[in-house]
Amino acid sequence: MQTQTGDDLIERIRTHPADDDIVGAAANDLLSELYAGYPVENLDRLLHSDDAVVVGVGAWLLSELVELAAPMMDEVPALLSSPIRSVRYDAIAVVLENADERHGPIIAQVMNLSRDPESGVRWKVLEFLTEASIEQLEAGASCLPPGQIKELAEWLILQDGEEPDPGGIIIRLEAGDPVTRLFAAAAAASLADEENTDLLEHAAMVEQEEIRSFAQERLSEPDEPIT
Repeated sequence: MQTQTGDDLIERIRTHPADDDIVGAAANDLLSELYAGYPVENLDRLLHSDDAVVVGVGAWLLSELVELAAPMMDEVPALLSSPIRSVRYDAIAVVLENADERHGPIIAQVMNLSRDPESGVRWKVLEFLTEASIEQLEAGASCLPPGQIKELAEWLILQDGEEPDPGGIIIRLEAGDPVTRLFAAAAAASLADEENTDLLEHAAMVEQEEIRSFAQERLSEPDEPIT
């Protein structure tokens, strides 16, 4: 059967029936069209919808496109501020893959989501803080206002230097503040390697759900690089 064109698929998603299977199939077909060269800018017709399902599909598509989503970075701040949990989650993935030194305010916005009320979003922030380049972290930190998150971001950057502070990481993992623990867990994951997983194992014992599950996932993949 001939694949529908990108325009047709977008309209099908925008006028979706109450059937997740149909919407999912159209979204997957549209993803293939995007990889084949259909302009990613056309996703603004999904991202600007008043329908939460439609916006969610648009954000998911951007997260799946990896670097092909770069032309849509101007849309990301609104997605990071969305009331829809999955949209915020997917937008963080877009930032990780596409942000550079020019996107400091957007990276700072991701860092501020370390206070998000949803554990799943905080988990994605933790992944971002672990996987982001030093250049990305520095760009974000430079755009944060004075306060706790800026201080933690600058501390996290220092852990990539020649003299990281394992003791400070453990102290912060045991701190009562959940945001401090999140940044400490990112430092623990960033410093872990196949020979030394002590800090990551410590993070896996933290009661905070997103930290514990993130660390346990990292530790359960011994055949994969931890950092």
